[in-house]
Amino acid sequence: MAAPSGRSGRWLWAVLVPAAVLCLARAAEEASTDDFDVRPGGEVHSFSRSLGDYTCTFTYSAQGGTNEQWQMNIGVSEDNLLFSCSVWRPQGKSYLFFTQFKAEVKGAKIEYAMAYSQAAAGGQSDIPLKQEEFEITETTVSHREGKFRFELSKLMIVAKTPRDEL
Repeated sequence: MAAPSGRSGRWLWAVLVPAAVLCLARAAEEASTDDFDVRPGGEVHSFSRSLGDYTCTFTYSAQGGTNEQWQMNIGVSEDNLLFSCSVWRPQGKSYLFFTQFKAEVKGAKIEYAMAYSQAAAGGQSDIPLKQEEFEITETTVSHREGKFRFELSKLMIVAKTPRDEL
């Protein structure tokens, strides 16, 4: 499920989902935050982390500048029904030009995802990418060829885990 369309729907998701992800991370039975460098140079790089049966992989190619410190946070809710993955630059705005990006989850299906050109930092708010700049499937969030404007600072994914039926 993608973010709702329309200005008011986007605003609602922009307010509610970060709060829900924060609550999910705090209420998570397990959570992990790892630092990694996003490297320019035009080569494709990946960073991946797993938690139990679930994996989040961030794959990208970027140009310009020098390495930037980024973080990946993954967590599983206490009831094991939700898996979250967030990838972001803690300083807010990235100064690299991303030629491509993809975040993929394994072991769960995406319920909500959003990509941002600027992450909240220093009193600034998250600035979401335009809906036409990226696409969401059951397991990936990725740039849309020819529409993506090369700015990325944050990705958020909330995915439903498979449930065993009695």
